[in-house]
Formats: sequence, structure tokens, C-alpha cells
Amino acid sequence: MISSSMLDTPQTARSALRTRFRVLRDRDVAALSRETVSEAASDRIMRRMGLAIGIAGVLVAIGELPEIADQSRLVPGRWTLLAIALAFGLFPVLAVVSIGMTRRTIQWVAGAAALSFISASLVVPLAYPEPAHDATSVWLYRVLPLGVLVAAMAWRPPLAIAYMLIGAGLVTFANMFAVPDVTPWELIGDFGRAAGLSTLFLWGAIYARAAAERVDRESAIESRRAAAVAGAAARDRERARFAALIHDAVLSTLLDASRAGTESPVLRRQAERTLEQLDECRVGETEPDRLDAQSAIGFLRSAVHEVNAGIRFDARRWPGFDDLRLPVDAAGSIAAALAEAVRNSLRHATVAGRAVQRTVTVTISAGGIRVVFRDDGAGFDLSGVPADRLGISVSILGRMRQLAGGAGFVESAPGEGTTVTLVWGGDG
Repeated sequence: MISSSMLDTPQTARSALRTRFRVLRDRDVAALSRETVSEAASDRIMRRMGLAIGIAGVLVAIGELPEIADQSRLVPGRWTLLAIALAFGLFPVLAVVSIGMTRRTIQWVAGAAALSFISASLVVPLAYPEPAHDATSVWLYRVLPLGVLVAAMAWRPPLAIAYMLIGAGLVTFANMFAVPDVTPWELIGDFGRAAGLSTLFLWGAIYARAAAERVDRESAIESRRAAAVAGAAARDRERARFAALIHDAVLSTLLDASRAGTESPVLRRQAERTLEQLDECRVGETEPDRLDAQSAIGFLRSAVHEVNAGIRFDARRWPGFDDLRLPVDAAGSIAAALAEAVRNSLRHATVAGRAVQRTVTVTISAGGIRVVFRDDGAGFDLSGVPADRLGISVSILGRMRQLAGGAGFVESAPGEGTTVTLVWGGDG
């Protein structure tokens, strides 16, 4: 009689290994999660825009001080200081928060700066008892694009466009109190110039945000597409494996049992192994969208060799690797990031006069997977990568940042090659 109790000893050993290596994996992933990884494209654009516009606001304020002082000779000092504070006061704050704060905080400060700028234009009618004799426009009129830029950062395009029109109207209205003998036709011309110039800045800011969001969407779509392909391949492999198991293990065991007629040690071991394999299939049946260790290695090898079949691919297995269950969406993200790292190396790591060596090493343990791509090519300075080069920030590190339990790291220096490390340590 064949009983499932025969599996108690091997299952206990496997459970002990699984527990031990899961503890090791959790410790390593906890350490890796403290590292800094790259942001999504939309977050990075928001951060860079905030820093640039915040610094620009400070520089413009300094540049306008002589004109402000000249126009404010007849204005009480408290009104001038209030207008300057409202117009420019939050721009240095925006620059500071853009360095390390969240995207929501940056947008909140940008929105406050936009409203504060509008408030400054409302101070002008209260501040000027009479127009300045030689003024052609109030100083706020010339710096309206600053307010429009922070509005484009803070709000969606319809609100930003409305802000631009209202702002152009308010600074044009302020000219009535600061400019002598202004006519209605001149005011119409002032409004058109203010709105036209601000529209150029507004279009640039909206386009930059839309382009970054489009990059994020395309990255997510590509990851889902890779996951779907991996899932279909995994299900095909599981069906083939199960069919082979039925033929090679179950049927042969039953056939041997019918022929032997008596209990045999060889038959007993064969039956135990068959029950173990069936048990593994039962576990796999409950998780149809996960890859085992061998399937994960094959999937990553295919991703690399589709880019370049000559790249060396090594796989290392730690004790307990059979317990790996890699979600297909995680496999798709890792494979896409790895393929992008390979493509970047092929494009940029070439060294004149010698062949560049490239290797991929995949290490699998009970609860995680680590992928390391190395080349001994030209290398590069990470701090010198242009902002519009999204291959590393989005296609590699951005994918791993969005993956639950994932992390990515890039190490490189000029003349010292490049190492890209991708780690997945579980999705829980």
C-alpha cells in the first residue's frame, strides 16, 4: 500500500530548508530596500522642474530689484515688500522641497506659489497712489511666466490655462495703476503680449509632464506584455511537464506494481518519488502564474539571448532553490530591465581595439532571485547621465522600483566597466 506518510521525512527536510533560506532572504531584502532607487519619469520631471523654476524665481527677483526700486519711489515701503514677498517668496521654498520631498509636497508648494503670485498683482492697485511717470509696465507684468510655470506644475492643463488667462488679465489691470495715460487699446495689446509669452512657457511645461507620463505608461504596458508572454510560456511548460509526469512516473509506477506482485524497496522508492512529484504539481496548480527556478532561468536566458546570443549566461542555485515561485509579472519586469541593460552595454560600452566581455549571472535561493550583468567596457559617470536619457532611470531602475519586493542598482565608472544588479526577494 502506498501512503502519503512516506513523504513526511523529505517534506520535513524541505520545510526546514525553506524556512532557513526565507529568513536569509528577508534579511537581505530588508537591507536592499534601504538603498535609493530611481524614480518614475513623471516624478523625476516634476522634481527637476521644481528645482529649476525655484532657482529661476530667486534669480529673477534679484534681477528685477533695480526696476522694482525705481517704480516704488512713490509707493509706501510696506506695500513693496508685501508684493515682493507674495510674488517671489515661495520660489526658494519650492527649490528646497524639490530636492528631497515627495511629488505631492512639490505640487502643493507650486500651487501655493501660483496663488501667491496672483495675490501680488492684487496689491498693485492698493500700493500705487499715482502712476510712475516713466513706467511702461508694472514689474509684475514681465515676470508672469513664473506664475504660469508653477501653475502648470501644480494643476492639470485646463486649470493651468485658466490661471494663465486670469493672470494675464490681472497684470494688465495692474498696468492701469502703474503706467501713466494708458489707453484701452494699449491694455488689449498688453493682455495679448502677456498671454502670448506665457503660453509658450505653459506649453513647454505641459508637454514635458505629458511626455514623462507617456514614458511611464509605455513602461507599464511593456511590463504587462512581457508578463503575459511569460505566463503563457509557463503554462505551456507546466502542461508538458504534467503530461511527461503522467507518462514517465505515474503509469510506469502502476505498471511495475502490477508486475511485481509483492512489495519491493525499488518500487517503494519509485512510488515515494512519484508522490513527491504529484505533490509539487498540486502546489503548482494553485499558482499557475508563477515560475519555478528552472523556468525562471530559462525565461531570463531567452531574454538575454534575444538581444545578443553571444553573451555568457551562468546560473547558480543555492540550497532550497526548488522552493522559488517567481510571479510571471515579476519575471517580465526583471527580464525587460535585464534586456535594457544588455542593449545599453552593446550601444555604449564599446572600447576601441579590444572585445568587451559581457556576462549575466543568475543566483536563485529559496525565496528570491538575484541577476547581475557585468561588462568590462568603457563605463560612464552616473552623475553625468543627461536627464533625457531614460534607459537607466526608467527602463532599468524604474521597473525594479515599481516591482513589489524588487530593487535595482547600477555601478559604473569611466574605464572600469558597468555592473547592473537586479534583485527580487518576494512579493509579500
